[in-house]
Amino acid sequence: MPAYDNVKIARKISRPTALDYIDHIFEDFVELHGDRGFRDDKAVIGGIASINGIPVTVIGIQKGKTMEENIERNFGQPHPEGYRKALRLMEQAEKFHRPIINLINTSGAYPGLGAEERGQGEAIAKNLMVMANLRTPTISVIIGEGGSGGALALAVTDRVWMLENSVYAVLSPEGFASILWKDAKRAKEAADLMKITAEDLLDMGVIEKVIKEVDGGCQNDFGFTANLMKAKLESELEILMAKDIDTLLKERYNRFRSFGEFKE
Repeated sequence: MPAYDNVKIARKISRPTALDYIDHIFEDFVELHGDRGFRDDKAVIGGIASINGIPVTVIGIQKGKTMEENIERNFGQPHPEGYRKALRLMEQAEKFHRPIINLINTSGAYPGLGAEERGQGEAIAKNLMVMANLRTPTISVIIGEGGSGGALALAVTDRVWMLENSVYAVLSPEGFASILWKDAKRAKEAADLMKITAEDLLDMGVIEKVIKEVDGGCQNDFGFTANLMKAKLESELEILMAKDIDTLLKERYNRFRSFGEFKE
């Protein structure tokens, strides 16, 4: 189907959130709060849980399902303290040798004045640098929108997966169309050019796996997609945890370094 149809499904307010997947897939989730510097950003959730008896750290970018929830969660747009909270939890996971699983759903990092004053760019950049060298297995799953550096800040991982109707791009189709053609109404055309669907990105090697959804999106049968994700996470964690950590780091480095070798 046209790429913009994926965008519309990914943005549906009824689409399952990070907390929905955490509640369904993981056991004994204990949420942790704050960046130990400024405040707790409710657009980013995270804590300790287990899956199939394996202790893990789970981090998600959380949207709301009502206007009130979206205001509380800042429409899934993290402030810098959200990324710093995520970094704190990832470094804690490394210390205690817990694998990290990130669930991503954001149109992008919050671009407000306060966020910029508190170092939004620095927070994202530091996450990229630290994640590249975390000495523990890492998996990211894009469950809705994967927008720009706001998504990449949690996606420098050993494995990057996408749900079938999710999207992952440097900016929104509307933003792309506004910059290229000065006309946001050409977003549908832009979406096809941008190669933002899970199928496109799997073909290009940007992601390793696409998790199936039922027709119309996973909100129509949440259990199907959540159970499938759980099974794939359990299987992949066994593979990653069996690897020597230095081998894992080398493979992670090579994974992201190879993107600079793209040719037309």
